[in-house]
Amino acid sequence: MEKTRLQKQLAFLLEIDKMKTILRRNVILDKSKQEDDAEHSWHMAVMAMLLYEYAPKGTDLLRVLKMALIHDLVEVYAGDTFCYDKTANQDKVRREQAAADKLFSMLEKDQEQELRTLWEEFDRMDTPDSLYAGAIDRLQPLLLNCHTDGHTWKQANVTSADVYRRADPIRRASPKLWECIEQMIQACIRCGLLKE
Repeated sequence: MEKTRLQKQLAFLLEIDKMKTILRRNVILDKSKQEDDAEHSWHMAVMAMLLYEYAPKGTDLLRVLKMALIHDLVEVYAGDTFCYDKTANQDKVRREQAAADKLFSMLEKDQEQELRTLWEEFDRMDTPDSLYAGAIDRLQPLLLNCHTDGHTWKQANVTSADVYRRADPIRRASPKLWECIEQMIQACIRCGLLKE
């Protein structure tokens, strides 16, 4: 017997509960545990809302919030890929595309298409909405690293050049945010939290 729309939605919602078990390399601010994907997405959504005044002109906050909440859903199957791990990133696109096919197809076609379109747009960072969402996605772990004594940066031997490359969407999306973030990165370099 075919599932109803509501049954499919409920099954999807239960499936994405797995995000709470996908650990990221960052630790939370008190360093008591690794952050999970659900915590990251929630924190990113709140940041996007609070910092919206620094978003590019024409940015639609509702679309950005949707992107924040769904951008890592595919990691329930693909796992989290540490952004500074060159080897793991080699097949990331393939793994995440397969995960998106599997996960989003649990929903009716209209919702499958909406989520897939938002997820793909987020990855491209080629619209004001996706660039701002991407910038906030990069800002969130950067803030955590700055305030956890460079925890993940030190573990992975990350350099300031790596951080600048990774943080570039912040610069492109918001000069005002970038000014503040660049000062934070420089402060982390000066006090030895981040290698030059």
